[in-house]
Amino acid sequence: MRAATLPASAPLPASAPLSSSASSSPSPTPPEESARRRLAGVATMIGSGLSNQTGAAIGSLAFPVLGPVGVVAVRQYVAAVVLTAVARPKLRSLTWWQWRPVLALALVFGTMNLSLYTAIDRIGLGLAVTLEFLGPLAIALSGARRRIDAVCALCAAAGAVTLMRPQPSTDYLGLGLGLLAACCWASYILLNRTVGSRVPGAQGAAAASLVSAAMFLPVGAAVALSHPPTLTAVGCAVVAGVLSSAVPYLADLFTLRRVPAQAFGLFMSVNPLLAALVGWIGLGQGLGALEWAAIGAVVAANSVSMLARR
Repeated sequence: MRAATLPASAPLPASAPLSSSASSSPSPTPPEESARRRLAGVATMIGSGLSNQTGAAIGSLAFPVLGPVGVVAVRQYVAAVVLTAVARPKLRSLTWWQWRPVLALALVFGTMNLSLYTAIDRIGLGLAVTLEFLGPLAIALSGARRRIDAVCALCAAAGAVTLMRPQPSTDYLGLGLGLLAACCWASYILLNRTVGSRVPGAQGAAAASLVSAAMFLPVGAAVALSHPPTLTAVGCAVVAGVLSSAVPYLADLFTLRRVPAQAFGLFMSVNPLLAALVGWIGLGQGLGALEWAAIGAVVAANSVSMLARR
């Protein structure tokens, strides 16, 4: 999950005003420069996706010592530090009308990461991220009225049913947690829109990350007292926070200035496939041909829907 990152439809900060001596209409960007900017944006998107999933994989290495709860607590702390440093929220100036969606976003933020990481611990990185991705996919297809979107929805549903089909070794709790993460991600997108309309810039997301981190302070303390952490485990959790929170957030700020938001959303659909590859190569979490086909169906459903919308 790309926690605390900008959604594909997030508004970009306004550019600096032109000076009085500048021309009233900016000169067009040369084609070569535009191509270089887009290439840089695509490279950043690839690096961001790999960073996000690699961070989750590294965080899972700390599960035997800290457990998913401890890793998520450290990740929330890292996200709060990064977002606060970037956005510098003015907490005292926020009204109760602004605080209400911020508090809801903080609760969803923490629940989303906790359910996702617990699902990763039980069913593996690739399957957990694919199930979580059903949340934003459902948001994208919910308001569609075209036949191609109905086909995409059926394709995604078939992939989800395939992943959740009953087997002797099926971990139903892990699957349920993956679906809970999907519901939380969908809520996260809707709440981000509300927060973005009420709180300027990224201050709302930063405030939500601070509240979420504060909620996890007693959790982190309890984990530290019951399971004394090792330096390696804490290091893995911190790296997970940096790679899965700090790097994607800053990368999205860079990317959304260089590629269209639709292209950004299209690339986001590849994350389940990246998660499966990282889980397979980095953690040895092999998947069968049917699971790969199901993940491909979910990825294809979102990709086709985005391309058809274009």
